[in-house]
Amino acid sequence: MGKFVKIHFLGAVGVVTGSKFLLETSEKNILIDCGMFQGVKELRELNWSHLPIHVETIDLVLLTHGHLDHVGYLPRLIKQGFAGKIIGTAPTLAIAEIILKDSAKIHEEEAKKANQEKYTKHQPALPFYTKLEAEKTITQFQVEMPNKWITLSGNISYRFKYNGHIIGATFIELDINGKRFVFSGDIGRTNDYLLDSPKKPEWADFLFVESTYGNKWHPKENIEALLSKLIKETNHKKGNLIIPSFAVERLQTLMFLLWKLYKENKIPNIPIFVDSPMGNNVLDVFKRFPKWHKLSMEEYNAMCKHVNIIQSYKETWETIDDKRSKIIIAGSGMVTGGRVLTYLQQLIDESSTTVLLVGYQAEGTRGRQLQDGAHEIRFFGKYYPVKATIACVESLSAHADQSELIHWMGNIKNIPETVFLIHGEPTALDAFRAKIQDTYGWQVKIPKLTDVEKVRL
Repeated sequence: MGKFVKIHFLGAVGVVTGSKFLLETSEKNILIDCGMFQGVKELRELNWSHLPIHVETIDLVLLTHGHLDHVGYLPRLIKQGFAGKIIGTAPTLAIAEIILKDSAKIHEEEAKKANQEKYTKHQPALPFYTKLEAEKTITQFQVEMPNKWITLSGNISYRFKYNGHIIGATFIELDINGKRFVFSGDIGRTNDYLLDSPKKPEWADFLFVESTYGNKWHPKENIEALLSKLIKETNHKKGNLIIPSFAVERLQTLMFLLWKLYKENKIPNIPIFVDSPMGNNVLDVFKRFPKWHKLSMEEYNAMCKHVNIIQSYKETWETIDDKRSKIIIAGSGMVTGGRVLTYLQQLIDESSTTVLLVGYQAEGTRGRQLQDGAHEIRFFGKYYPVKATIACVESLSAHADQSELIHWMGNIKNIPETVFLIHGEPTALDAFRAKIQDTYGWQVKIPKLTDVEKVRL
């Protein structure tokens, strides 16, 4: 075994999205996560570049969880020559399959629309990947159990550990020649409505930790009271409450909360429409993997019956034309694509509309523009005035905040040689670096995109 491991930082450094970390060793080359960049144009354009590595030499991919910014680049990786296994927990791979198929469909539809309506500079506009390429990717999936050490070669083994955040999510521990490399993935909350609290690592020689909320504590909001108030106001205005939502976890949490509030007589019996084909498929993952979440089957069935699941684009338009006051939950969570764009295009210029943003809004997304008070917003090549009320809540975030991140590290018995801060914007990274050094006195590094770190074994 060589004396070094080379760590290639290929994404989610200096930014939240695009998670990709290559460990190059003399025995195996291992890619941790393979996500798409999202947000500002210069980041999105990075997705179209080939990775600055020999992709064909990667032996396997380990996935922390199934979100797009952790799995969305996989079809491109295969196009560039990767032929190995893509390994994750059963729910992670189920979510990844849903997300890749849905993403491919959206890529194909958007390319077609851009070409038909000629609002593209590219001649012709091409999908980032196709449904066929997504299907090929899924054939390389391999399920592994959590909490079990898997041997990869003479000196390398790995293990998945439960991490909250979304169904199936884990952090990854790798033992390489006696040194422990820990990749946090995205760390969940300690008091989640649907998921158990994350497990914690107990040893880390090299720790790679997410920093999305490295500079913030989630506010102590009474989410149930806030939702009740917004729903009653919407009902009074005879308007629409539109909630752009991530299809994985956030949508299911919202469904559970709305059902709970209705059951406790805290909101009127206002119609609720869920318009997210991907979200509907994720509901099925909850049904298939009951040990990965807190919901009983009775609760699951009751909350599903309480909402109207939209099955077709025709029903989307019927919902828009429905004059009743209503709640509409639709993807995507950062307003970057999906069915929510159709609702906002039609309803954002009405003062009776309220838009509730319920998660992290990355820089450069429409969600961030709305959060920052934009007076107009662009959909499908045109600008629309924002007359709707924009409300935001952070307490439904699936990401640990600074205090929870510090707590997550609290069981590590040794002093890590280096802590690498990943998945964060610059202000969050710098604040979190200072907090870790003040709390634990550990050496912290903030890598940059395409950095290569050589660590001694």
